[in-house]
Amino acid sequence: MNPLQRAVNHQFNPFEPHPELDSVDDIENVDWSNNADPFGFFSSRGMPPPTMMQPAEVRREARERSTRILENYHLLKGILERHEVKIQKRWEKKTRPQRLKILLHCWPNMPATHRPDFASFQKHGENMGRMQTQERGAFMWPYINQEDLAKPKSLPLLINARGRNHPSDFAAADGDAMHLGKVTMAIVAGFLNLHVMILNGTTQDEEYGKVLAWEDHEDAFDWMHTRRQFLPGEGLLILEAQDRLLEFLVACCRLILHDITAEELVSNIYPVIEYEPPRKVRLENGVTTSLAVMAEEAPYRHPSDLDLVRIESLLAARVAHAEDHIWSLREDPSYFSEWLFEMREHRQEMIKDTQGNLHPTLKPGREDLLWARIISSLVREAYSHLEIFSKLWNQATDLRVLKEQHAASISPEKDLPDEYLCALLKFRHYLEQAAKRNFSLLRMIVVASPPFRSFFVREVPVSIASSNIVITSRPGAKMDKSEVHLFWILQTLWEDDRNLFLCRLPLLVDELARLIDTNPKARLMVSPYVAAVIGELSILGECSRQIDTYFPWANGFENALVDKEKSIKREYSETISVEVKLYTALSDTQLRSITSLADPSDKKFEYPIGRKRNKDNIERLRRAEACLDGFWAKVDHLVYSTVGDLEGMALKRLLTQPRILHRTPEWTEPPKAKEAMPETGSVLAVDAFERPLSTLYFGLTSHSARKEVLSGVAGKGKVKTRGTLTHRAAEFTPTQGAPGENPSDPQPYFKVDHRALKVFRVLFYNPTIHTTPGEVAWNDFLYAMASVGFSAQKLYGSVWHFQPSNLDVERSIQFHEPHPSGKIPFLFARRYGRRLNRSYGWLGSMFGTEEKT
Repeated sequence: MNPLQRAVNHQFNPFEPHPELDSVDDIENVDWSNNADPFGFFSSRGMPPPTMMQPAEVRREARERSTRILENYHLLKGILERHEVKIQKRWEKKTRPQRLKILLHCWPNMPATHRPDFASFQKHGENMGRMQTQERGAFMWPYINQEDLAKPKSLPLLINARGRNHPSDFAAADGDAMHLGKVTMAIVAGFLNLHVMILNGTTQDEEYGKVLAWEDHEDAFDWMHTRRQFLPGEGLLILEAQDRLLEFLVACCRLILHDITAEELVSNIYPVIEYEPPRKVRLENGVTTSLAVMAEEAPYRHPSDLDLVRIESLLAARVAHAEDHIWSLREDPSYFSEWLFEMREHRQEMIKDTQGNLHPTLKPGREDLLWARIISSLVREAYSHLEIFSKLWNQATDLRVLKEQHAASISPEKDLPDEYLCALLKFRHYLEQAAKRNFSLLRMIVVASPPFRSFFVREVPVSIASSNIVITSRPGAKMDKSEVHLFWILQTLWEDDRNLFLCRLPLLVDELARLIDTNPKARLMVSPYVAAVIGELSILGECSRQIDTYFPWANGFENALVDKEKSIKREYSETISVEVKLYTALSDTQLRSITSLADPSDKKFEYPIGRKRNKDNIERLRRAEACLDGFWAKVDHLVYSTVGDLEGMALKRLLTQPRILHRTPEWTEPPKAKEAMPETGSVLAVDAFERPLSTLYFGLTSHSARKEVLSGVAGKGKVKTRGTLTHRAAEFTPTQGAPGENPSDPQPYFKVDHRALKVFRVLFYNPTIHTTPGEVAWNDFLYAMASVGFSAQKLYGSVWHFQPSNLDVERSIQFHEPHPSGKIPFLFARRYGRRLNRSYGWLGSMFGTEEKT
């Protein structure tokens, strides 16, 4: 499947023919502006259309509910102003059974598990009509459940958010929380045409929940069309949700403060505390929190503004990771070989056919075709990820600049500036396309991964040359409950069909990560390669979440896209045109002629980098490096002859940069007198010979720059990215300029404890100085990174995001946690050290337990 192929669009298009509407009598009342047409969906499923409401009825219900909402909001606010610290302390001290007793008293029949709406959707699937009436609440309030609210932080967070902020701040978020219920018809809004309800952006109590006819206000139609305000039926659902929620929170506060009478609760007996109590942030090993925890707590917090700085940071670190991946594939023979074998283990050719036979490409004398496919996939995937994430990063940077430029005119009461809106819609489209690439990759690798392979068989191929592989379930093979759940989520992602459209990417990635983190059996079913792809989706999902919850404007993105979608798609096609040519140039048929240069089965890439230096080991290192260089030189020539100089691509910018590959120098007999080699340059002293990342593409740059790199000067004059600690707890002293270093860019010196130093000595291992290398525990790595000024956040899959918190640099970096062992093997640790050296210029000599003088 081509990863650039667009999947089916399940959004309702009013400009296409819809036979299911033939039975609808009053076609003029169909709400074409809504994403899901209220008549078409019901009619096509043999269900009656939504209830038609009268203006007077809607106004009466809206007035009654908004009155109760505002009364409970002001009461809750008064309670918090006097007793919030007491509420927090008492709730934290209670046991889980005690918390559940309060919760169930205030909300009888509260669902037991996290995201009960998602659980109900999985249970009923296409048969949502069979859902029990009492399950409607699970879709109205998916964040109201025993599992989440019984935790120490969730209820206090929710009480704080709802009591310290006006209900209008939550209107759009409360409507969005019901998304799964609305699109599956578990929740049905009544219908009133030619009217709009005011909820967003108003802090005047008398305006909240006001229903206006289009003819009564000049902006009413525009508010409805752009979705800055709400359809009356949708607004009533939001008011219903807020009415029940605030009543519940007030009841919880009264039970927690049971020793204070209702009359005294907000009386002058208890003075108002002017400040809001701060919340404790606990760090363990420098880990701030995980993306899963943030997603879990999001419904209980105030809806946040669009955090483009965070998006930019995530994407910048992912681009750096993509660059480092390509760099390592070109520099490190063992890394290149390991990735080839890893991808081989995830090829569908590895699955036995229905007759129990191996795929023809696995038989002796025919493996060159399989390796050509693997090599093609490896190079294509590496280049593709660099391109798409570079584009996303550039767009996120542009978005941040545009948001700052238009800050004065961005208001919930106004439309977004057109330039800014177009950039948001474009970014959203590129996110969708990036996600589709990963969906296609999941489709290929999950069923073939070693944990899942035994559940599937492959149809007998028509011929050895055919790359079309049909996979079916193995007869008699059954998955257990956790395996079924895991496979359902993964399959929903790669099918990119109706279920994904209904659930949306962020929810599915959240649930996938939650399952992997809480279910050991599910965790073991996810291979490291699959975990890495899930990590990619976590970054894209977080970016999508930020864009699609940019309220109130996010509600109108689909409508705004109607006039702009064609131009965005056309621009996207033009943007990737060179990438498509590159994709074709790197096909298995094109690479088959050089497959022998990259086939690792003859151990040509054996790379004893961790062993003691002697003549034999040095020759093996140099031989592996020469083989790798020969392969990439052929790839570069193939690409250049087919595609050209890659003008405008991130790949060209990478390959033409003054970067260097470390190469092992020829063996020289050591001096007879035993002399200790200084640790300064513990990365470079062993690998003193250097060469450009690509001799071909770097040759396209200026002669002076090429001469600079080849002479080794480029490593001395890099842009300053070296991290220097700014907090006092860990002191540093700039070192003296080591041989070959730039004196104008003094090196920091990190004073760390023995636990962190042990980690850095493995990361920057020097066989001439250090003892035998070993594994590094992941928690020790987190601790070491925190000790030098990084805060760590777990994304999903195996990806961790390290953000400088006490360093004088802004660049973030991402690493993959070893899966599932939790131990970093030496070769992986050494690669981590190489990445830190590339990103920040760090060397082993910069770390010690005492101040360097």
